[in-house]
Amino acid sequence: MAAPDAPLAGVKGVVTRPDELIDLVKAYNPNTDEALIERAWVYGARAHAGQFRASGEPYYNHPIEVAKMLTHLRLDDSTIVTALLHDTVEDNAGCTTEEVAEIFGEEIAHLVDGVTKLTKLQLTSRETEQAENFRKLLMAMSRDVRVLLVKLADRLHNMRTIKHLKPYKQERKARETMDIYAPLAGRMGMQWMREELEDLSFQVLNPDARKSIIHRFATLRKESGDLITQITDDINGALANAGIEAEVYGREKRPYSIWRKMEAKGEAFHRLSDIYGFRIITRSVDDTYRALGAVHRRWVAVPGRFKDYISQPKSNGYRSLHTTVSGRNAKRVEVQIRTREMHEVAEAGVAAHWAYRDGVPSDNPFAVDPFRWVRQLAEEIETTENPAELLEHVKLEMFQDQVFCFTPKGEVVKLPRGATPIDFAYAIHTRIGHSCVGSKVDGRRVPLWTKLKNGQAVEIIRAEGQRPQSSWEEIVVTGRAKSAIRRALKNDRRAADIRMGREIARIAFERIGKQATDKALDTAAKSLAVGRGDDLLAKLGSAEITGHDVVACLYPDLATPTVSEPLRASLEGPIYIGLAAGQDAIAGPCCSPLPGERIIGIAERGRGVVIHAIDCPSLGAFEDQMERWIDLRWNPDAGRNASNHALLEIVLANDPGALGRVCTLFGELGANISNIDFTERKTDFYRLHVDLELRDVKHLHHIIRALEAESVITQVTRVRQSAVGVTAGVE
Repeated sequence: MAAPDAPLAGVKGVVTRPDELIDLVKAYNPNTDEALIERAWVYGARAHAGQFRASGEPYYNHPIEVAKMLTHLRLDDSTIVTALLHDTVEDNAGCTTEEVAEIFGEEIAHLVDGVTKLTKLQLTSRETEQAENFRKLLMAMSRDVRVLLVKLADRLHNMRTIKHLKPYKQERKARETMDIYAPLAGRMGMQWMREELEDLSFQVLNPDARKSIIHRFATLRKESGDLITQITDDINGALANAGIEAEVYGREKRPYSIWRKMEAKGEAFHRLSDIYGFRIITRSVDDTYRALGAVHRRWVAVPGRFKDYISQPKSNGYRSLHTTVSGRNAKRVEVQIRTREMHEVAEAGVAAHWAYRDGVPSDNPFAVDPFRWVRQLAEEIETTENPAELLEHVKLEMFQDQVFCFTPKGEVVKLPRGATPIDFAYAIHTRIGHSCVGSKVDGRRVPLWTKLKNGQAVEIIRAEGQRPQSSWEEIVVTGRAKSAIRRALKNDRRAADIRMGREIARIAFERIGKQATDKALDTAAKSLAVGRGDDLLAKLGSAEITGHDVVACLYPDLATPTVSEPLRASLEGPIYIGLAAGQDAIAGPCCSPLPGERIIGIAERGRGVVIHAIDCPSLGAFEDQMERWIDLRWNPDAGRNASNHALLEIVLANDPGALGRVCTLFGELGANISNIDFTERKTDFYRLHVDLELRDVKHLHHIIRALEAESVITQVTRVRQSAVGVTAGVE
């Protein structure tokens, strides 16, 4: 006996009159408000009059089909009416949310407005827009999940009729369905809808692969006969011998499910196991375990393929026993065993909360709180600033199966498959995750990157003062852990930047004979529009602004010009000797020559003369244009009055006070820090670029020698930047 994949998907025949739809509702809710549904039917039909779908049929057939699907989820009157009206505001300028509220009430208007907003979202647009729209979708879901139920039914009917659209529109909708709506349906516990949405999308995105799998099934049926009927009879016989009353359904798994397994395992169709699925529906929980014993006595169980979701339900409320056995002709088959109540929850998912039976809402003890996951996710993404991080977080939460582990006290922690002890620690509490230094699994010390398995007992080893490591981001798989780690690392970087910024500010202020007091920093922060004093220090430490910028906004008369501006002969008199009268010159940013170094000028159109050090790599571009070369030398006084700059790369031990010692050394040697950029941060060392204001090349060599003598410094190198603005071939 084959069980329908989607028993709630609809009925045969077309509903053409309101009384036919009302009869479907009255079948489970005799107390339905017939007048309300009929009024909504008439309103929707009038709003969509003259509108047609791509297939040529009247547009209003679509809302009717959506409403019909939802009757088989036994949903309340408000949801059925919302299905009939869900496109009226979107597709008809004469219909407004206010009018819907006046005619049908605030609740229905709220639901219609929510579905309308979801319809407007473009979930396959550019990453930033997609992330923001997905955030809005989650917010709408968190307020009332019925909005999502209507939207899922709307999408399912659109996918069933997608062949009438143009190919590029088919592909776009299929991709959006596969990436967003199918996983959401699964996460809401509506597995049948997820499977159908995936398979309909698969038919559009990879039709050849789907046809190939269908053909292989046909060949297998021809070679082996009707295995489903044969195995169903075998299971019924085993249950009868054990005295268990139950219903047994069998089915071939959907083509997309088979394709996904082929891709994941890298195996051909004929090598796949469990391409058949069977369900045993029992009368009681006791009978589910008795049925499991009967199946295992009749066939050999496949090791590692048993899951007890009755004692440990999935987070969406799904409860069932799963096992895989080697059945007739050594064919592996998957068997799911559950009670009728569990089966209804498995089919309806969160819709069970609004389901009616005999005119009253169902009191289903197996249904889950549909808001729990959505609200938790909505709260967590509120702290997410990065669009890519948001999408990653949501997809991690939707796509992954779960494992169940235990705390030392025996409490159960649910995690995605592939989770690590760090995920476990953050699942308990963020503070425990931050302080994690090690873990024990089943009493044995294991690395933090160990993947956890079902049933393992996990103990987290903590240490005060421990902070998350950047490498943890690559280890964890849960969105909660990733978000917490990223926030902690961001806070740590900010704290380090503030410490660095305070030192830069101190040196910059002392250079003009002032003190970097909190009041001065707050005043500068306000002037530069960067928040408060700590925000200013953080930007200083991260090199977003310079010490000169801060000093200049408070004491413009005392601040010296920033050396990031190019040195020009016209600003300081005849710095370069050898130029023609009135000829402008600019120091080459590729090598930043210092007084005392041998220099060459290159004449460039529109820029005057660009000054290079004689060993600058950029000069190679002008070897065949010697007519542009100008032999120059420095004015002997250039190093006394001009402010020059050089870029140093320093490898510095990550020791307390090390950076302060280096910054102090620069001040003692008469050099000023105009910019610091951390290019690499490790647990044992930092690599940073320091832009220094100094006198000449002799001053630079003196500074390098002094730095090399410091125990906390392992390497000092002058950085010649890559050529910037080189215009070889332009006269």
